[in-house]
Amino acid sequence: MRLSWKERVFMVLLGVAAASGLTMLILILVKATNVLLPADTKFGILFDAGSSHTSLFVYQWPANKEKDTGVVSQALTCQVEGRCVSGPGISSYTSDPTQAGESLKSCLQEALALIPQTQHPVTPTFLGATAGMRLLSQKNSSQAQDILAAVSQTLSRAPVDFWGARILAGQDEGAFGWITVNYVLGMLLKYSSGQWILPEDGTLVGALDLGGASTQISFVPQGPILDQSTQVTFHLYGANYSIYTHSYLCFGRDQILRRLLAELVQSSQVARVRHPCYHSGYQATLSLASLYDSPCVHTPDSLNYTQNLTVEGIGNPGNCVAALRGLFNFSSCKGQEDCAFNGVYQPPVHGQFYAFSNFYYTFEFLNLTSRQPLNIVNDTIWKFCQKPWRLVEDSYPGQERWLRDYCASGLYILVLLLEGYKFSEETWPNIQFQKQAGGTDIGWTLGFMLNLTGMIPAEALTQWRAQSYSIWIAGVVFAVLTLVAILGAAAVQLFWTQD
Repeated sequence: MRLSWKERVFMVLLGVAAASGLTMLILILVKATNVLLPADTKFGILFDAGSSHTSLFVYQWPANKEKDTGVVSQALTCQVEGRCVSGPGISSYTSDPTQAGESLKSCLQEALALIPQTQHPVTPTFLGATAGMRLLSQKNSSQAQDILAAVSQTLSRAPVDFWGARILAGQDEGAFGWITVNYVLGMLLKYSSGQWILPEDGTLVGALDLGGASTQISFVPQGPILDQSTQVTFHLYGANYSIYTHSYLCFGRDQILRRLLAELVQSSQVARVRHPCYHSGYQATLSLASLYDSPCVHTPDSLNYTQNLTVEGIGNPGNCVAALRGLFNFSSCKGQEDCAFNGVYQPPVHGQFYAFSNFYYTFEFLNLTSRQPLNIVNDTIWKFCQKPWRLVEDSYPGQERWLRDYCASGLYILVLLLEGYKFSEETWPNIQFQKQAGGTDIGWTLGFMLNLTGMIPAEALTQWRAQSYSIWIAGVVFAVLTLVAILGAAAVQLFWTQD
């Protein structure tokens, strides 16, 4: 039987619809390839509870990780406002430990506002206390435990995965600071040609940290580490590292200044002390009880705690250096190449170093962070120390809190680095005084978080079926052709009248 024109057109349109539809299905199903969707972002919260401050840091990293370690970046920093008149660190809250926990809430809320709410229950949160709490633990361990219990109670009630609050060992603080410096400088991992790789023959950088109560030195020596108690090893991004590190408790900036004044008091034998590190014209009165309220300061048996002490500055940097040297035991290392001070083993310093925390803050105030030669640094500090107190006050308005101490701090840094850690005029240019590197604050917290991510299981990237752009365009064309053919066939059937 012969088909009519209507029937012929109808059949042709149905054939086109079937052919184009089949082609579209083949393109979608056969030409599709597996692609990896971006990994979810993980977050971590760390509190750095130092002797003179408490800071919160939020870090983030892709959940899939690289060689079992997260690629971590800093997302937020927040300075905790101290509520205690005796000091801003959590170790100051001995009379009311609950306030130590309360002081953390504002920064914690700021962190939670940044992190997606669905991530809160799986966000690891940790508080690490450093030398201030180490000193308090020596002085009164029950008070230290009460403060840790109070901050733990506050953080455990937050909607996060609380990993605990503890006092970090000085060696851990130094090692994690070393990890931070080298990570942010791209010495442990770097991004190249679309992927993360281990740097080839990278020169690892040493770390110099000066806190309020302790100081740390960490670096990779040129030779073997002979004292195993000063060696720390760890595994990051598929590579093993071994470094020398040591922490000196009571040699932080605040404690060294307290020890210095106490030595001057004991040598003067009178209620008026002439301080060589304070500017001429400076005068202040303080209680003896507050001076000796630290395990770092030796308390004489005949001390009258009710007595007040008058301190007047004389601005003599030479005598100041001599007094600072008296706080070190250099004779215990006399004639020994692998010894720093106080009889502590240390290999000769090697390579570049980053000096941060109070190393940076002191030299930044003195405008000495541009890698000036040692003679310029020394000359600048001496000239500052010799300025009258009235001139110093007028030159730096609004900075009264620490102003009297920059002379002593600057000279102490020189004694510590040159005579303590054994840097020389030749190796001095290897030291960079920095607060940040790569936009990230330098300290122990980032290094701790990098190490912590090795304990958090990685998540595999999600697979998805997808087409290339050209295949996708072809699929759309055939889909449109199929739809037009079907609509055309329907129109023929409905509206084409047979003659």
